[in-house]
Amino acid sequence: MARPLSTIFKSSKPHILKPPKSNNLNVSSSSNPSESSGNESELLTSPASNSTKCNNNSKKCDKTRCLWCVYLILSTNPPIKTYIGVTTNFSRRLKEHNGELKGGAKASRSGRPWICACLIRGFKDRSEACAFESKWKHISRKLPRKRKTTEEQEQKPEDNGSSALLQHKHAALDRVQSLIDCSDLNIDWRSNFF
Repeated sequence: MARPLSTIFKSSKPHILKPPKSNNLNVSSSSNPSESSGNESELLTSPASNSTKCNNNSKKCDKTRCLWCVYLILSTNPPIKTYIGVTTNFSRRLKEHNGELKGGAKASRSGRPWICACLIRGFKDRSEACAFESKWKHISRKLPRKRKTTEEQEQKPEDNGSSALLQHKHAALDRVQSLIDCSDLNIDWRSNFF
């Protein structure tokens, strides 16, 4: 008879038998996560969204259940820049960009601190959000910029160029909306420039 290695070698951990996984796909109706059936087919959202469940098999995703969002942030230090990104947790991501948490993009280090200019929610998955982000960036790069005349610069000396930059991003977003069906998206411009 073979003996477990834990009896021969005392330094190894004792062998614990795990119960076999059941193939039952019934979802527990309990609201307590510890009493849940533990199915891997259930997707729980981030803690910020009050643990709403999103069915992965559904064709359309309800706005309150969608995790992915595209954001536009604006630097507050000169030179004024913008950054467009994708995330599931915007507050954490903004802290990363501002250097409060580890992470963040290299491109956003020089513009700290950053503020939120626009937040777009309602994407059903990461690929849809990334496609929207890519389209917005592409159109923004290709869209011609308005040049300021000396008269316009004299009228608004306190403006550091952020309003013109945001108007350019807004025009690019309008162009994206004309190309892609954005009826399920919630677009929230958080700056007071519009």
